[in-house]
Amino acid sequence: MPLHLVGENIDKMRAHRQAEAGKLVQLMRGIYVNADDDIDQTVRTHAVRIAKYLYPNAYLSAASAVLLGPMRDGRLFLTGRRAQRQRIRALEIIQNKAPDHPSVAQATVGDDMGELRVDVSSLRQRFLEAFRIRSEHAASFDETMKEGIAARLIEEYGSPEGAADAVFKLARDNDWLHEGSAAERFLKRKPAAPAAVANQAALDLMVAWHGAPIGNLVHDGFEWRWQASEPGGPPLVRQTTPGRLPPFIESLLPEGWLNRVLNSPDERTELRTGKRYMSNITIVERASELAALPADVLLTRLHSFTADHEFTGIYVGPGRGDIQDTFEQNLARMFATGATPRLSGVQIKAPMFLNADGTLMPSTDKPFTHILKPAGTSGFEALPAIEWQSMELGRAVGFTVPAIALVTMPDGMPHALAVERFDIRTSLDDVRRLALEDMTSVLGVRAEDKYTGTMERIAGALRPLSTDSDADLLLLLRRALFAWLIADGDMHLKNMAVLKIAEPGRGDFSSVRMAPLYDAVSTRVFPNLQHDHMALKITGKDERLKRADFKRFAATAGIPAAVADTAMDELAAALARGLDDLTLPAPLTGGSTGAERAAKMREIVRERLDTFQ
Repeated sequence: MPLHLVGENIDKMRAHRQAEAGKLVQLMRGIYVNADDDIDQTVRTHAVRIAKYLYPNAYLSAASAVLLGPMRDGRLFLTGRRAQRQRIRALEIIQNKAPDHPSVAQATVGDDMGELRVDVSSLRQRFLEAFRIRSEHAASFDETMKEGIAARLIEEYGSPEGAADAVFKLARDNDWLHEGSAAERFLKRKPAAPAAVANQAALDLMVAWHGAPIGNLVHDGFEWRWQASEPGGPPLVRQTTPGRLPPFIESLLPEGWLNRVLNSPDERTELRTGKRYMSNITIVERASELAALPADVLLTRLHSFTADHEFTGIYVGPGRGDIQDTFEQNLARMFATGATPRLSGVQIKAPMFLNADGTLMPSTDKPFTHILKPAGTSGFEALPAIEWQSMELGRAVGFTVPAIALVTMPDGMPHALAVERFDIRTSLDDVRRLALEDMTSVLGVRAEDKYTGTMERIAGALRPLSTDSDADLLLLLRRALFAWLIADGDMHLKNMAVLKIAEPGRGDFSSVRMAPLYDAVSTRVFPNLQHDHMALKITGKDERLKRADFKRFAATAGIPAAVADTAMDELAAALARGLDDLTLPAPLTGGSTGAERAAKMREIVRERLDTFQ
């Protein structure tokens, strides 16, 4: 599985021609792999060679200096002139800033392209690196590594005191006095120390994916630590910031309405009380709890109980009840048990199960196959209808869209929207493992910062992550244009995601692609949102976007101009046809509030289509 590096074993023009011919895949500037190879395995195999090519003046440090390669989760640690991160498929190169007076040695690393000499932290320096405060490099060391380095230093310097003096001298040269003191204590510690008193507030939670444990979330009362238990498995959960909850886990936690309902003071409380989450994730305290939780498998399709875009089955979920305006309280009671799946997102929604006879019921103690989105209040009663129309227009322009249907609700409530999950297995013998990772997790930002990203930043993260980056970057352009044309001001980082699929026995994801369209809605038809802007900026703008803005974004994302022009023309034409051919269900006709809002939305879309040039 050869690696092609421009200037080393291939020239620039030849690499470019072979990439255009489909023989090579460009991972980033100057780095290519064979298109028919296992790309993730190629990247892992040549991780050190890639790092040396990209950062010739940096050196291996932390655990990578011990392993002379990446960790099992794909992280490779370097030290160089500045702190930075670079992700290339399954490899993440994490570089911190070098001390003023580094101590470096040389090592030899071999791969199937031969051997290469690389600089690494010396034994003394890597031992000090293990004691840096709140450092991801320090967190890469386990106790076995520290014990091994300590034993080697004591052997070299003759005694714990001699080793401590040598290490502390390097610490003093670099003003690492805290690290030097911690290293000295470790070297001189007495082996028969009394057992530590346990903090009874500490947590050790098991994380399972499709019912199989993949690691533990440990909280010592101060900070989080992720411990993977599936060596060689797909790198689903990654702790990118020491002490903080991994972004993928954080992205699953409830927000907005559900967070208020659960009244969880912090993420510790939520993770201790909740068990079932999106992306086929369960989090429990004991392995025995896993067997009692149902698997989310889609056996009954929504289209089997849909006619004229309306649900024809039986809804047995919560309603208003006898007292007006108690629907939210009735819905909230579903979440009193950890057996009810938790959902992220601000909008009120409920996890549901559609059984074989067409009964749509809460998924407490049952598979979670569908999501129910009820109407809002205070002018947002038509939200399900507008989301239905937005999603159907998305289907008309060629996006992959999950099955949806409007649901007649009890007690005279406005229609709700049922959405079929696309991130779960579709049969009992389906052996794939699926995960939906939203862009807050991909970019490593907190949920409250979901409006702070840019389309360019998403494109930059998507290119090395996707297994078909050219197609996904073009899809990202089309998604951005569609959001603008339908006046969707809520396409933030949590409303876009990648769908990851792993096959049995593989240590990587066989497919990482942009997820189907979800949570698309025209926001300008609702109260106080008449002047709503785009949620994420594109080429620095979130309003009055023109064709030229999308062309500049396409150029930044590496999409050829002709391809971008064709895609934009085709989407605009398909959207115009979709408006003309749209068959409206009964809730969007007859002068209802939903019908009025939907008509206003179509008017906005036509106006934007007319002015888009």
